[in-house]
Amino acid sequence: MTITTCVVLAAGAGTRLRDAAESKPLCKVAGNPLLDHAIERLAAAGITHVIVTTGYRAEAIEAHLAARDWPVTVETARTLDWRQPNGVSALAAAPLLNGAETLLVMCDHLVDPALYARMAKAGAGEGLRLGIDRRLGHPWVDPLDVTCVATDGQRITAIGKEMAPHDCYDTGVFAVGLAFFATLEALESPSITEAVRALITRGTALTVDCSDLDWIDVDDPKALGAATSWLQAPAP
Repeated sequence: MTITTCVVLAAGAGTRLRDAAESKPLCKVAGNPLLDHAIERLAAAGITHVIVTTGYRAEAIEAHLAARDWPVTVETARTLDWRQPNGVSALAAAPLLNGAETLLVMCDHLVDPALYARMAKAGAGEGLRLGIDRRLGHPWVDPLDVTCVATDGQRITAIGKEMAPHDCYDTGVFAVGLAFFATLEALESPSITEAVRALITRGTALTVDCSDLDWIDVDDPKALGAATSWLQAPAP
């Protein structure tokens, strides 16, 4: 069954974009906040329910979400301590899912809606599926910040930043279910990467090749410029 729900992580401080916006989710790219781009692109991909996890400047983000009409149902889940690893933010949304599979995405990633749709169709499997990009050295990717992935066929064998060897990048778009959240809950320091590593040991962390679809992690001024140019480029 195709996934129709998405958890959007928007709890972090985003210090490297502080000159552009006090709140990274509300940082404007080509005239619209990153969070708006994420929600609208998810809607274009067929997602009907979005859960936004908030933390840093939560009140401003929640007020922004409440102030406009969205093409999907939007809920928020407040992260108790946004300074903790990002798995804590993901767990804040879990009670609203009622056990259903969900996409899990980052609010600061601009993503082709077709990538979201591909991941929603793939589903979580017995653990999780991660959208990966095999275009190593892509000019939009910061090699010091991107999460690197090593694979054996569809299985993930290792994941981490500045990791060698690797054969693809993590796009920041996951399909996850109960097994993923149970794994997060069992971790002393629940980060998404550590949950992936735990599922790797069980052979249930899989990939979906999305190398033909564009995405960009808007994490610093250089990436913000690249994202703006991408969005403002004439349609082919």
